Amino acid sequence: MRINQDFTSRHLIFFAILCMWAKTVAVSFLGFGLPIHSWTDVIVIIINPIGSLMLLIGLSVYLTKTVNVKWLLFAMLLLTGLLYGDLLYYRFYIDYVTVSILFQFKNVGGIGPSTFELMSGWDILLFLDILIFAWLARKINIPHEPVSRKTKSIYFAISASILIINAAIGWIHSPSLFTASYNRGQMVKAIGPYNYHFYDILMGVRPPIDRVIATHLDTGKMEEYISAKKDKETDLFGVAKGKNVVMISMESTQNFVINQKVGGKEITPFLNSLIKESFYFNQIYDQTAQGKTSDSEFMIDTSLYPLSGGSVFVRRPDNVFNSLQKLLKNHGGYYSASFHGNDASFWNREQMYETLGYDRFFSKNDYEVTDDNSVNYGILDIPFFEQSVTHMKSLPTPYFAKLITLTNHFPFLLGEEEQLISMADTDESVLNRYVTTVRYQDEAIKHLFEQLKSNGMYEDTIFILYGDHYGISEKYEPALTEFLNKDDSPINHTLYRQVPVIIHIPGLEGETISIPGGEVDIRPTLLHLLGIKTDNLMSFGHNLFTRSSSHPVVFRDGGFVNDKYVMQDNICYNKSNSKPISDGSCEKYEKIVREELSLSDNIIYGDLLRFLKQKQ
Repeated sequence: MRINQDFTSRHLIFFAILCMWAKTVAVSFLGFGLPIHSWTDVIVIIINPIGSLMLLIGLSVYLTKTVNVKWLLFAMLLLTGLLYGDLLYYRFYIDYVTVSILFQFKNVGGIGPSTFELMSGWDILLFLDILIFAWLARKINIPHEPVSRKTKSIYFAISASILIINAAIGWIHSPSLFTASYNRGQMVKAIGPYNYHFYDILMGVRPPIDRVIATHLDTGKMEEYISAKKDKETDLFGVAKGKNVVMISMESTQNFVINQKVGGKEITPFLNSLIKESFYFNQIYDQTAQGKTSDSEFMIDTSLYPLSGGSVFVRRPDNVFNSLQKLLKNHGGYYSASFHGNDASFWNREQMYETLGYDRFFSKNDYEVTDDNSVNYGILDIPFFEQSVTHMKSLPTPYFAKLITLTNHFPFLLGEEEQLISMADTDESVLNRYVTTVRYQDEAIKHLFEQLKSNGMYEDTIFILYGDHYGISEKYEPALTEFLNKDDSPINHTLYRQVPVIIHIPGLEGETISIPGGEVDIRPTLLHLLGIKTDNLMSFGHNLFTRSSSHPVVFRDGGFVNDKYVMQDNICYNKSNSKPISDGSCEKYEKIVREELSLSDNIIYGDLLRFLKQKQ
C-alpha cells in the first residue's frame, strides 16, 4: 500500500490535531450553541482550540526521540472524553464542567438515568476518528522517524505562540474575560474549551490560599456594603412573630406550571388555590449555579451568592456563616431541622448543616424507604411528607422545619399508579413527563397541609414554598415555548428561570406581588415577617415587599434581570419588547452585578465573616 510509504508518524500527529480540532469546533457551534454576535466570534471559535491541541498532542514527541503513538491515542481519548463530558453536562445544565464539580460527581447524578437521558445516537461520531486512528496505528506499517531537538523546539514555539495569541485575542474581544471568569460561556467562546479547563485548574488553587492570607483588614468593603444597605419596614413587620416556620423546597419547579393546564386539568391545583390566600411572588428567578438544590439552600440560609463552580456545601463547609438558623435561635429560640429523603452525605449536607446551626437533620436513615415507595433519587413525596410529619411532632417549638422534595427531579420518572394527570403532548418526552411529576408533587403538598391541619400544626405556622431551580433546561425550551403557545424570543431562557415563591400565613389575606427578585431575597423577607431586623447583617438579599424593581436580580454567570432590562449572553435586551439595545442602559447594572459577585466570592473564599462582629 502506498500509504505505508507516504504516511509517517509525524503525519499521525497532524491527523490527531486535525480530527480533534474539527470535532471541537463542531461541538462548539452545534453542541454548545455558543452565541454568535459578529463574524469575529466565528473566527475566534474556529482558531481557539488549535494552540492547546498542538501543545497537548505534542507531548507525544517532547520527551521521546520518536513519536509515541500510545500517547497520541491516549491524548485523543482523554480530550474527547473531556469534550463529551462538557457536552453532556451542557445539554442539561447549560454550563461547563469544572474541577470542583468533578469532585462532586455523585451529587450531580453520576452515571444513571439522568446521564443516559442526555445521550444521543449521534454522539458515536465523536469517537469515530479515534477508531480510525487506532486502525492506522495498528494495521499500517508506519515508519517511526526520529524527531530532532530543533523540530521539537520549532513545534513547541509555534504551539505556544498560537496559544498566547489566542488568549490575547480572547481578552481583546472580551475585556472582562478574566475578571469575570464566572462567565464560563464567554470564556469557552474566547479561549476554547481546553484552555478554559486549564484556567479552571489554575483557579482551583485560589480558595485555600485566599483563606490563609485573609485578615480582618479585608472586611472593609463588606462593612461598607452593610452600612449602606437598609431595608424599609412595612405594616407586615412582625406579623408572624413567634410562629413555627415550615419551608418547602419544591424540586425543579418552575413558575410556568402555576395555573397551567394539560388536557383541561390543572398541573398544580393545590398551589393554584393556595396562592389565592397567600403572598405569591410571580417574578422570582432561579439564581443557582452548579450546586443546584444546595445552592438554593445556601442562598436562603445565608443570603450570599453561590460559588461559580461547585457547591459551597462541599467546598467551604468549615466557613463561618451568619445563617438563618443562627439568627432564628438568637432572636426567638427556634429549633432548626431539615428533612430530606436522600443520604446525609449528599451535597455534604451533614457537615454543612452543622456549620449553619441546624439542630437536627432527618435524612434517608430516618425514613422507611422501600422499592415500593421510592423512585429515581429516593422516597416519593407523599410517603416522605407522611413520615416527616411524624418526626415534626417531636420538635420543640418554635421550630424551623425545611422539607426538601425529591420526586420532581430530572429525568422526571414516575410509575403509572402515581400519575394523576396525562403527559403533555410535545415532541420532548422530558417535558411530557415533567408535567406528571409536578402534578404528583402538588398532590403531596396538599396531603402535607391536610396532615398538619389534622394534627393541630397548621394555624400557628408560617409556610414558605419555593421552586429550588429550573427543571426544563435550555435544551428543551423550544418544546416548552410551543407548549405554552408563546412567541420565540431571545430572552425566553431568562424568563423561564422564574420559580414560584409562596408565603402562606393562616388567617392573613395575601396578594400577588410582581416585583423581580431572586432566591437570595427569601431570607430577609422571612425575617421581616418574623419581626427580626436585618440591619448590620451581611446580606445580598432584599425584602421582597420593599425591593426596588430596578435593582438587578443577579445571575451567577454575570447576567441579570430587572423591571426594564435583561442581560443574557453578554447582550442587553429591552425586557418589554425583547430587542437588543446598545445605548449603555445596562452598564450601571452590570457594575452592580460584578461588585456583588466579587464581594460574595471574597467573603466565601476568604471566610471573611469570621472577622466580622455583627449585631445579633
